[in-house]
Amino acid sequence: MMTNRLTTIDSIIKGRRSIKKFKSDAVSIDEIVSLLEVAKWAPNHKLTEPWRFILFAEEGKEAFIDAYKKSQLGADQTLPEKAKKKAAYFNQIPLHLVVVMPEHPRQKTWDEDYGAVSAMIQNFQLAAWARGIGMIWRTNDWIYDPVFREAIGVESGEKIIGTLMIGYADFVPEAKERTSIKDKLTIVTTH
Repeated sequence: MMTNRLTTIDSIIKGRRSIKKFKSDAVSIDEIVSLLEVAKWAPNHKLTEPWRFILFAEEGKEAFIDAYKKSQLGADQTLPEKAKKKAAYFNQIPLHLVVVMPEHPRQKTWDEDYGAVSAMIQNFQLAAWARGIGMIWRTNDWIYDPVFREAIGVESGEKIIGTLMIGYADFVPEAKERTSIKDKLTIVTTH
């Protein structure tokens, strides 16, 4: 029985892909909440649960897209063509989830929190993939833009860890080759 579970976990981890092309089918908000309830079991030092989420769904996606567009305005207050295309692409994606953490002044705590939030996001991606839901974890430069941050409600002293663009995959890319761990592993067996 344990072997079957391990095989399933292994295949989900190896099979997950970053999805860039989504079907227009809606993803249930309740399903996302359920997935986050699973993902929250990520390891986090002293159970600080250093994450906060902002979910943009249905008509609420416009707030996310408007914030993006505001962050891309040129000096002449016009939106570049590239940004218009990206905004149109964002509009086709069913859900946008922004994952935020507090910027703790103590480096050790900051590092632990970042690790915990990253582990939680990976749990979320894997649990979603197991249910047929795909996503891409984005860390584009505009998540650092004060205009974007303020427009979506990210507070001073918080860091956006990423925007997760979520939906049912319209296209699943092939796996890309990974470097063998043997090439990345140093084994020390003596003192």
